[in-house]
Amino acid sequence: LAATAITCFTRGLDLRKGTEDVLCPANCPLWQFYVFGDGVYASLSSICGAAIHRGVITNAGGAVRVQTLPGQENYPAVNANGIQSQVLSRWASSFSVTPATKGTALEAVGRSVSTARPSTGKRPKKTLDKKAGNKDCKADIAFLIDGSYNIGQRRFNLQKNFIGKVAVMLGIGTEGPHVGVVQASEHPKIEFYLKNFTASKEVLFAIKELGFRGGNSNTGKALKHTAQKFFSLENGARKGIPKIIVVFVDGWPSDDLEEAGIVAREFGVNVFIVSVAKPTTEELGMVQDIGFVDKAVCRTNGFFSYQMPTWFGTTKYVKPLVQKLCSHEQMFCSKTCYNSINIAFLIDGSSSVGESNFRLMLDFVSNVAKAFEISDIGSKVAVVQFTYDQRTEFGFTDYVTKEKVLSAIRNVRYMSGGTATGDAISFTTRNVFGPVKDGPNKNFLIVLTDGQSYDDVRGPAGAAQKAGITVFSVGVAWAPLDDLKDMASEPRESHTFFTREFTGLEQMVPDIIRGICKDFLDSKQ
Repeated sequence: LAATAITCFTRGLDLRKGTEDVLCPANCPLWQFYVFGDGVYASLSSICGAAIHRGVITNAGGAVRVQTLPGQENYPAVNANGIQSQVLSRWASSFSVTPATKGTALEAVGRSVSTARPSTGKRPKKTLDKKAGNKDCKADIAFLIDGSYNIGQRRFNLQKNFIGKVAVMLGIGTEGPHVGVVQASEHPKIEFYLKNFTASKEVLFAIKELGFRGGNSNTGKALKHTAQKFFSLENGARKGIPKIIVVFVDGWPSDDLEEAGIVAREFGVNVFIVSVAKPTTEELGMVQDIGFVDKAVCRTNGFFSYQMPTWFGTTKYVKPLVQKLCSHEQMFCSKTCYNSINIAFLIDGSSSVGESNFRLMLDFVSNVAKAFEISDIGSKVAVVQFTYDQRTEFGFTDYVTKEKVLSAIRNVRYMSGGTATGDAISFTTRNVFGPVKDGPNKNFLIVLTDGQSYDDVRGPAGAAQKAGITVFSVGVAWAPLDDLKDMASEPRESHTFFTREFTGLEQMVPDIIRGICKDFLDSKQ
C-alpha cells in the first residue's frame, strides 16, 4: 500500500478507502486536534490526532494505517499522550489506527508533504507573520457582549478585558481571524465590523474604548440582528470562511433566544454561548427559559456552550475558548458546498449501456453522493433514469440520510430503451427541482449519457440553467462532445466531462466534487 501524505487536520471521513496508509506530518499543534473516542474514534476526528492519542506515532509524525469501522454510540473521553479526546454520543462511522507496515512507499500528494519538516534537532520556530496573523485559524467572529443593567458597569469592564485577551490569542491578521463586536442592551448596537481592524493591537484599543449602554439584556433580539446584518461582504465577511457569533450572557437573557438561534442557523452562522454566573436556584423562577443555551447554539453536542463561574480570574478560560473558535472542521452550521446543495443525477438507461456498465454508472453516482453531508437540513440527492421515458427513482425528500440514499442508488434497476435526453432534462427541472426551487440549497444537475440524443438538448438545458440549476454533463463512449457542451453550464470546459470507457468514470469523481464546490463558493454573494 502506498502511503498518502495528509495534513494535521485531515479527518477519518475525508478518506475514501476502507483501509488506507497515510503519512502524518511532524509538529502538528497538539492543542488544535479534535479527537472523539479512544481506540475506536468517530470519523469526525483528526487522523493524526487519533494516532498520537493512541500512541501509534509521536508528534514527529509518521506512517499510520487507518481502518474504517461502522458508527457507534458513546465515544469516551480519555486523556492520553498529551491529547484530551472528547465525548460524542453518536456518529455514523468510525476508524481505528495502527502502525503502517514496514516498506510503505510514500505517494507524495503535492503540498502536504512539505509540512513534514526535515529534522534539524532544533525545535522549529513557529513562524507567525504579525501582519498576516494566525493562518491556521480561519474565522470571521462577532463577539456579542452583554451591555445590560444585569451585568453592570464593573462586570462589563471585566468582560471587555476577557474579550481583549481572546482577541489577542486568536492571532488576528489579514490572513487570520477577523473580529467585530456587537453590544446587546435594550437595542443592539454594532460597535465595529470585521473590516474595521485587522491587527490585534487596533482591536484591543477598540474594545477598551467601548462604552456601557445599559437597559434590558435583549440577547435574542441582538443575536437575530447580528446574524442578519453583521456578516455581509460590504462589512468585511469573507467567502468560504466560517461565520461565528460568540454570545456572552451574564446570568440569563431577558428575551427568547429560540427564534434567533433558528435564524442564525439559516444564515449559516455558528453560535457559541458563553454563560457566566449561571442563575442560582432562587433566581431560576425569573428565567424565561431554563434551556436557553440549547435553543441558541449551533448544535447541542456540548461543543458550542461554554461556562465560566464568574468574571474574575478568567485567564485560564481564554485558551480553551480560542481552540474551539479555531476548529473550522467543527463548525457544523457553516454553509459549505458539502451541506447546502441539491444534486440530481440524470442517468441514461438506454440499451447501448448494458447491465454491467449501468452498474459502473451507479458506482459513480454513489461515489459523488458519498462526499456530501446528506440530511434533512443538509444536502439532498435525487436520481432520475431515462430512455424515451423518464422514471424518478427517488426525489430530494425521499431519503434524508446518506446510508438510505446510497442503498436506494444500489437498488436502481436498469430500464433499457432509447435515448431522449432533452425530454429527460425538462422532466427533471419540472418534477424534481420544481418542489425545491425556493429552498435554501444551491441546485446541481449531473447528466450521465453514453450516446447521441434523439431530441434537442440545448433548449431544455438552457431552461434548466435559467431556473438556477448548474448543469454538469458527463459523457461516455459514443456521447457526442457537441451535445455534452450544449448541455453544460458556463464555463463549458469545466462543466463537461468525457471518458471513452465506463471504467474511466471513477477517475472523474474528485474533479466533479471540486467543480461543484467551486461553483458553490463562486455563487455565494
